[in-house]
Amino acid sequence: MWNYIWPIAMVVFANVFYNICTKSTPNNANVFLSLTVTYLTAAVISFTLFLAKGQRYSIGTEFTKLNWTSIVLGLSIVALEFGYICVYRAGWKISTASLVANICLACALIFVGLLLYRETITARQVIGIAVCIIGLILLTK
Repeated sequence: MWNYIWPIAMVVFANVFYNICTKSTPNNANVFLSLTVTYLTAAVISFTLFLAKGQRYSIGTEFTKLNWTSIVLGLSIVALEFGYICVYRAGWKISTASLVANICLACALIFVGLLLYRETITARQVIGIAVCIIGLILLTK
């Protein structure tokens, strides 16, 4: 059970700090320089953890195992970070911005699951989408 719970707990914990840091990015700071420092920090930590994992890896061999997803994920992350900084600079409250974005994301991913991964949409999910739309209306009015 713990193996099922801890990753979600980590996502929630990290997202709390993510939103605090994103909202706290100074308005006069250049967004892209801020993202550069952010991703240099992330790159150093990621590479250090890669080396510290305790197994001997050939970096060249490990690179050959990668595909297009690493590049597109990088582009997606920069777009996500830039979007959140712009959301907060536009005046969104920390209590609603992430909630609105994540509700929209959850609804969109239902259709991604259907179209790309052949998942089924249940009546319960359709009702959930309707409830989310009502919630979005209530949150943003």
